[in-house]
Amino acid sequence: MAFVKDMLRMWAHSWKRFISIAMITLLGVAVLTGIYAGCRDAFRSTDRFFDAQGLHDVQVLSTAGLSNGDIAALRKVNGVAKVQAERSQEVTFDLDGRKSATMQEIGTNGIDQPYLQEGRMPKKAGEIAVTRKFIRDSGKHIGSRLTVTPESASSDTSDTSDTNGADGTNETNGTDEAPSFPTKLTIVGVVLDPQNLSNPDGYSAMTSFRSTATTDYTFFAPSDGVTGTLYTSATLLVKGAAAESTFDESYENTVKQVTDRIDGTVKTDRQKARRQELLDAGNKKIVDARAEADKKFADAQSQIDANRQQFNQQVDQIVDMQASAAAAGAAANGANAGAAAAAGATTPQLDETTRETMRETIIAASPELTQAKQQLDQAQSQLNEQKASTEQTLKTKENELKTSIPQVRWYVQDRQSLGGFSALKSDLDSIQSLGNAFPIVFLLVAVMMSLTAMARMVEEDRSLIGTYVGLGYGRLAVASRYLLFALLACLIGGGLGLIAGFLGIPAFLLVVLQGMYVMPGLRLEYDWLYGSLGIALFVVGVLAATIYACVQEMRQTPASLLRPKAPRAGSRILLERIRPVWNRMGFLGKVTARNIFRFKSRLIMTVGGVAGCTALIVCGLAINDTVADLGIKQYRDIYQYDLMVVSDDSDASAMRTKVVSDGRVTSSLDVRIESGDLTVAGSGDGDSGKASSSGSESIQLVAVPEKHLSDLGEMVTLQPVSSGILGTSGVGKTGSLKLDDDGVIVAQSAASALGVKAGSKVRLTNGDGVQATAKVSAVNRNLIGSDVYVSETYYAKLFDSKDAKNTKNSKSSEDSEALTWNAMLAKLSGSDTSQTDYAESLEEDSSVMKAVSCAHMADSFKFDLMGAVVALIVALAGGLALVVLFTLANTNVSERVREMATLKVLGFFDREVHHYVNREMMILTVMGVILGLPLGRLVGGMLTMALNMPSLYFEVEVKPLSYVIAAVATMAFALLVQLFVNPVLDRIDPISSLKSVE
Repeated sequence: MAFVKDMLRMWAHSWKRFISIAMITLLGVAVLTGIYAGCRDAFRSTDRFFDAQGLHDVQVLSTAGLSNGDIAALRKVNGVAKVQAERSQEVTFDLDGRKSATMQEIGTNGIDQPYLQEGRMPKKAGEIAVTRKFIRDSGKHIGSRLTVTPESASSDTSDTSDTNGADGTNETNGTDEAPSFPTKLTIVGVVLDPQNLSNPDGYSAMTSFRSTATTDYTFFAPSDGVTGTLYTSATLLVKGAAAESTFDESYENTVKQVTDRIDGTVKTDRQKARRQELLDAGNKKIVDARAEADKKFADAQSQIDANRQQFNQQVDQIVDMQASAAAAGAAANGANAGAAAAAGATTPQLDETTRETMRETIIAASPELTQAKQQLDQAQSQLNEQKASTEQTLKTKENELKTSIPQVRWYVQDRQSLGGFSALKSDLDSIQSLGNAFPIVFLLVAVMMSLTAMARMVEEDRSLIGTYVGLGYGRLAVASRYLLFALLACLIGGGLGLIAGFLGIPAFLLVVLQGMYVMPGLRLEYDWLYGSLGIALFVVGVLAATIYACVQEMRQTPASLLRPKAPRAGSRILLERIRPVWNRMGFLGKVTARNIFRFKSRLIMTVGGVAGCTALIVCGLAINDTVADLGIKQYRDIYQYDLMVVSDDSDASAMRTKVVSDGRVTSSLDVRIESGDLTVAGSGDGDSGKASSSGSESIQLVAVPEKHLSDLGEMVTLQPVSSGILGTSGVGKTGSLKLDDDGVIVAQSAASALGVKAGSKVRLTNGDGVQATAKVSAVNRNLIGSDVYVSETYYAKLFDSKDAKNTKNSKSSEDSEALTWNAMLAKLSGSDTSQTDYAESLEEDSSVMKAVSCAHMADSFKFDLMGAVVALIVALAGGLALVVLFTLANTNVSERVREMATLKVLGFFDREVHHYVNREMMILTVMGVILGLPLGRLVGGMLTMALNMPSLYFEVEVKPLSYVIAAVATMAFALLVQLFVNPVLDRIDPISSLKSVE
């Protein structure tokens, strides 16, 4: 009992050390679990939402649309749980200018179901549900009416649709019709699209740019009123996928097995079958056209023959009359009147030659008959020509049919192809990578501080340990006094850390995340395993340091422990050998130098602890500086143009005329902009349509006219880059990069995320959904957005643009019909404010789809999520620095109580004692700061390399002010600690402190 009471008394006496260990453990466990828990809660709630709404695991697209046969074949694939045929149609409407939307049929098989937020789901034809983004932009509400106009050609359906029915419906063959939706619409509900969880009021809404191939909004309509038997896509649910977390590798492996089966068993056969269907439909059209033409020609020939027969009968009557009259006249000259009368009653028989001669004579003598015969001959001639022409046309169609219908291609995609899903996953993964890195530093600092504190605690009880061991107590029993002390401190600190880690930090992060994404059903959850392991990790580290300190002392004999520890032998320090410096130092300066460098363990612990904390602060500020400069670097340095204007293809000419006529443009470049995807080409056929396992990036595909390739460098700074280490990259000379016809230039932001470099093969998807394998000629410096630049000729080569094959030899690329230049990059005159106002005014024009001012983007770009995480990291790093300095300062004082008492006996005033002790700590703190500043830059570079976010590349930037802030903050913490240490120095009693142990 006495042993226990003494142990409790010793614990109470060492409450400062207890608080230090507990606080370090609290901060470490909070960092270890907090960011992880916040990301995990977001992952889990999103996964539950996806499962509840039936977000598809696999999506199948085709360049020729999908038929019922395709859907039936997909249902037979092993591992497929459900298949849902999707019908959609692109429409336009007037909303402060021409806007586009996708009319999406709400599936009846439970896949990709929109989440109702307000109102009710549409049930009848003409009713729709819209997204909150549309409500915000349009100002409409539930009950509002809207009229839309179907696009003339749907890029979602087929690239082979070239025949329009009388009712305006696109047909790809004789039986399949493209989807058609009602055009008079009524809003009855507001929904969340499970394929895109972006918050319309958050970060992505302010900084993202939606190009022409992607519609502005999505409208959800019921099956009632939707016609058409051709499907735009098929969505699939995979057996067993719902049981896995959609963000785990196990889920990806489960889905990959099914996509591999589709690629191996269904795709090839159905591609051939679908093309044969199109060929059969084309042949049927030709056969039907020939039969219809033959029928029309037969009817026309019958009409001509009937008219000719009537004409011949009329002429024959005249011939007979003339022949009878001639016979009657001849009889009158040679016989009596009776004989003449008998002769006139009988028509004479004429041979065919005579009759034909008479016909020709009669026709020639009569203008009316001559005209009638000419009309009949002309009609027959025209009919014969039409027959020959039609037959020749049909034969040409038959010959051209196989070449005019391209090969049908399927594209099998998983959830990674969804821009909203991949953005959310990348954001959370990147933040979680920070949460995995920072606890390592906290753990190292915790072990160092625990070793320092516990070593001093054991050393203070040296004689007591010797007494207990001499009395027969086992070394383990004696060591348990300190092990239990450290364990209790870790458990209390860890418990508080779990509260902060699973409640405080996640709540803070999720507030920021919900500003970026809509996450229905989000809740905070506790992970017993991870929380227990988090505490166990720090317990093991701290106990290991405590055991080491105990072993170092207890390996001596009780007799040695009962004697005071011999002071360290005097030795020279390196500074003493530098005589010019040493000789000019004062007495107290020399004492301070000796105290600093002779006690190397204290030097290492103090400098290392302060350096680690300073590095964390610099690291956090480095990330903040990097993010803060992204907009300025991108929109003022890389983008040299001031304005990007995009229009629909049909309004491209009007848009250019409008911009040029305003007189604000000093120079411009016409380009074509499409939204697409970029994936790393696999080892197989690049056109296979199978998504790469390396993931994909949404890109902005920029096609440049062939005659103006050199002008691109005037609008965009072209600088080749190569991957560096520690967040750096080698940047080539400005202007040394040229766009040519041998490959594409890929933005650094996309190349870094996918591991693409010059010479790599990538698969590009253009705005029409057509995929092609392209060569990367260079990687261009780019921080925001994922631009891919391609020449007009290379674009035509990649995507089989037939009209563009010979553009290189054309007189002017502007006159070429290969591509529609639907966008303009322009430099403007005037201030930044006037440029921003001009861009806003352009968006009100009906011919302009989007106008982006680089000045406005540079000023408005921000990244709330990263800023929140940086603030959290800096706050925790500052707290750690304060605890570390407090622990080291108190340990330093406890080690030197006799020295401080001696100084007081020698006549030192309290302020002089303060200065004597604090000067050493300040010098050690300065040394730690000097070491921590470059270390923070190093760690910051490594961390930013791990932040692979869609369309963002973090070019590490640390401003001088950040170094100053980190240094000043650390020094301020050191000064704050002095306020706590000085009273301790004042309370040192020289008499009791200088008593001999004996």
